[in-house]
Amino acid sequence: MINFKNIKLVVFDMAGTTINEQNIVYKILQKAINNKGLNVSLEDVLKKGAGKEKFQAIRDILDFIQDETLNNEILKEIFNDFQELLDEAYEDLEVRTFEGVVELFELLRAKNIKIALNTGYNSRVATMLLDKLDWYVTEDYDLLITANDVVNSRPNPEMIEKARNYFSITKPAQVLKAGDTAIDIEEGKNANCGITVGVLSGAQTKEQLKSANPDLILSSLKDLIPYFK
Repeated sequence: MINFKNIKLVVFDMAGTTINEQNIVYKILQKAINNKGLNVSLEDVLKKGAGKEKFQAIRDILDFIQDETLNNEILKEIFNDFQELLDEAYEDLEVRTFEGVVELFELLRAKNIKIALNTGYNSRVATMLLDKLDWYVTEDYDLLITANDVVNSRPNPEMIEKARNYFSITKPAQVLKAGDTAIDIEEGKNANCGITVGVLSGAQTKEQLKSANPDLILSSLKDLIPYFK
């Protein structure tokens, strides 16, 4: 039996989990890689790169291709191209939350459960997304932790541990981690979170999420609301 009554902190992934940006980051990642004359499918990008810090995502996707001509210099060029393309795309992109997210956040805050957002994005991109939503710290959520706030990104538990320490929560079992990728779930498991939840609103399929053995797999965060009522 999963016990939601002890949860004091929920750590939510951003894109694909709380924020609907139409998977554009992975489409841009694919474009930046293929601009180098490669032929990577979106499916492979999602399989090998979803949820990760984006430089590491590119590295892992290129390792998967196993092309011996690829080197660290090309990796850096792809990453720089990706950042420029993403900035251009986000400039005009309409960003919105998934259905039920605002209601869930309001419910958690009413119960004095802290809300942390974490992401494989850097702080500049994450802040750009939050600005588009008019989401503000202490008003809509309690903490933002991005890939460049830690030394080790997902699936390392450092971001979750940083959030737990920030709120002086001593027991990992009092933390719930929710995300749309297996890497999110692995991150939660590595942080010894009491509950890990996968959602199907973003990058990966049910089978891909199952591989990380989450406690729950839901269609979206809207389906999490009844567990806290």
